This record gives sequence, C-alpha cells and structure tokens, in this order.
Amino acid sequence: MSHLSIRDLDVRHGLLQAVRGVSFDLAKGEVLALVGANGAGKTTLLRSIAGAHLPASGRVLLDDEDLAAVPSHKRIAKGIALVPEGRRLFSQMTVEENLLLGKSCGRKGEWSIDRVLDAFPNLKPRRHAKTGHLSGGEQQATAIGRALMSNPDILLLDEVSLGLSPLVVDRVYAQLQALLTSGTTIVLVEQDLARAMSVASRVICMLEGRIVLDRPAAAVTREHVTQAYFGLHRASGERSAS
Repeated sequence: MSHLSIRDLDVRHGLLQAVRGVSFDLAKGEVLALVGANGAGKTTLLRSIAGAHLPASGRVLLDDEDLAAVPSHKRIAKGIALVPEGRRLFSQMTVEENLLLGKSCGRKGEWSIDRVLDAFPNLKPRRHAKTGHLSGGEQQATAIGRALMSNPDILLLDEVSLGLSPLVVDRVYAQLQALLTSGTTIVLVEQDLARAMSVASRVICMLEGRIVLDRPAAAVTREHVTQAYFGLHRASGERSAS
C-alpha cells in the first residue's frame, strides 16, 4: 500500500492552471526529488499536499484516506509537515519559541528541542536569539527543525538552498543526512539538480504543471533530467514506474 498517493491533481491560481493531472505514489521512507524550472508547479503541488492550497480537482490520499476535507492544521496532526519556501519564521520570536510552535499539533514522537539542536548544532548557541537576527542557514535550520518538532511521517521541503551561499547549503545538507536516512518520507524541491539527485531515491521532473519524467534516481542521468527540465523531448516512455 502506498503511503502517499496523488491522483489526477489539478490546482489553479485563478485562471492559471498550475498543476495539471498529476498522479504518483510514494512508499514509506522514499526520498523524492521534485525538480523543474520556475513556474513548473512544484511549490503549488507541495502546498496542495500540505492543505495550504486546495485543488480544483483530484485527490490526495494518506494511507488510503482522502484528505480533501482535511484542513492544513489537521494534516500536520496526521503527519504531513511543510517547510515552506522562504522559511516564514516569526522573526520576533526566539529559535526555541519557533521550534515549540511545531509541537502545537500534539503529535507524539521522538523529536524534541534537544534532538533538533543535536541535528543542527549551529542552533545551540542561538537557541534564545530572535530568528530575525539569524543568518540564512540558521533560519533554514530553524524552519526545518520546527517542522520536525511535529514528528512528521512525511516531510515536504521547498527550496532548501534558496538564497543561501554554496558553503551554507553544504552545511545544511550535511545536517540533513541523518534525516534523509531515517525512514521519514521526504519530498524535496530543489533547484540544484546535482544535489537533488545525490540524496534522492527517486526523481520527478515537472514542466508546465505536468510530470514529464518519473524514475528511480539510480536509473536516471543528469542528461535525462535536463532534457525533461527544458522540454527538449517528450518521447513516449519518458515516464516509467519506479
């Protein structure tokens, strides 16, 4: 049984159809890299899974439960957590206060403030600092930590490296390694194609709201993804089962 299933999902921004007939299944513990150019529909898809943007049609199923009528805060309680693009922290609250917000869903699990600080040791000396005073890397670590505090089964990471220097991105991904091998199901939106392919077990590429490539990471080359990314070919069989 699939852990997460997306069925014929259509999502709109007014008259603009941002996601078009998207379907895929995710097994528990799978790490999916979701790639594509700006405007391909990646962020809208993540927000729809999290309940922050309701689809025009289609279904999101969690362990065969249809989430159509489940609002975003209740999806967090069911184990779906989103780390949004731009981090969206409360800048006048401390790192610890932002992390504690993740606990508000009441979901039990192993993640605590101490465990988050162990996973992201750069936050330890900044525990009582306001997040508006943090570096970009520290803010990203706090945003990921806040999501982990909800003890998710599925973690949606949107543009982890956005706005960060290569050195800081290296540090963030180094800190994410334990999480990537923990058995948590992860959907990662990432513009850095090489980095995305290095951590994922599967790659989906979107173009103009549609899936144009879906393959195990071990069975796909950078050339395949680049061609799909730019729509250079749309031969039959480009999409295959994982």
